[in-house]
Amino acid sequence: MIMNKGLRFGVVTAQLDVSWKKMVERWRYIERLGFDSVWLADEFVYFTQPTMPWFEAWTLLAALATQTSRIRIGTLVTATPFRNPAFLARQALTVDHLSNGRLELGLGPGVSGGDDPSYSMAGIEDWAPPERVARFREAVEIVDQLLLNEVSTYQGLFYQVKDAVMQPRPIQKPRPPITISANGPRTIKIATDLANTWNSLWGPGWSREEMLVVTRERSGLIDGYCTEAGRDPLTLRRSLLVFHDDVDTVYPSVDAFEDDVRHFREVGIDEFILMFPSREDHLPVFERIASDAIPKLKAEERRSG
Repeated sequence: MIMNKGLRFGVVTAQLDVSWKKMVERWRYIERLGFDSVWLADEFVYFTQPTMPWFEAWTLLAALATQTSRIRIGTLVTATPFRNPAFLARQALTVDHLSNGRLELGLGPGVSGGDDPSYSMAGIEDWAPPERVARFREAVEIVDQLLLNEVSTYQGLFYQVKDAVMQPRPIQKPRPPITISANGPRTIKIATDLANTWNSLWGPGWSREEMLVVTRERSGLIDGYCTEAGRDPLTLRRSLLVFHDDVDTVYPSVDAFEDDVRHFREVGIDEFILMFPSREDHLPVFERIASDAIPKLKAEERRSG
């Protein structure tokens, strides 16, 4: 099913061994190239290289909001186990103002501590999957309610807020849009209930054909959940994070990029998030994707719509 939404393209700039000055240069460069959004990762340390320099996401996001002017900004995604949900809502409210209404609020349940040393390093409890998902739903509900309402009370099994006041109100109405990263049925259901955008991961080891099959299945699941809830499936944007360790897989050529986008567009994806190139020699292709491929693909979309 082709979504009735305009195509969007974004970039994730992981904080791994990147200075403040370099990150500012990188974000301004991405904005000049015309991308729709730019994102940070949210970890205590980078999970595969925990000894490398790494800046905290929300502190950095707040600072970078003042260094850009047009591009939409966010974290892909904030791991809710790391933060109290009411304080997270307050952080989002603050960055929405610092960015003059450009925040995209990305949320996810986080990966298990077996895959991420952040939990043991920070002394954060690593919940079993059922509890992790249950807590995630409550956290998203609290963030949603606090950003929507001036005063909120919430009584959950894991989290509670009482007469929580949220002033000033967000710049974006009714609240900053929420992106939920979800790959399993339970978290996809949370996305259909509460998110503006569902995000899926195309990670290392998956061929395009395999990922297309999985994405089609997940999109079908979204359609069913939306129908059950009385929600128009077209109101949920569908996003794909292309995250490969082998940069040659992501930036082999402009033609290959266009081909990938067209194939995933056919199964419902309308937002594509790329990793910033880790090698200088990939920047020319990256720039041609921004200057040639993306305008071409958006023009094709407008003509077909």
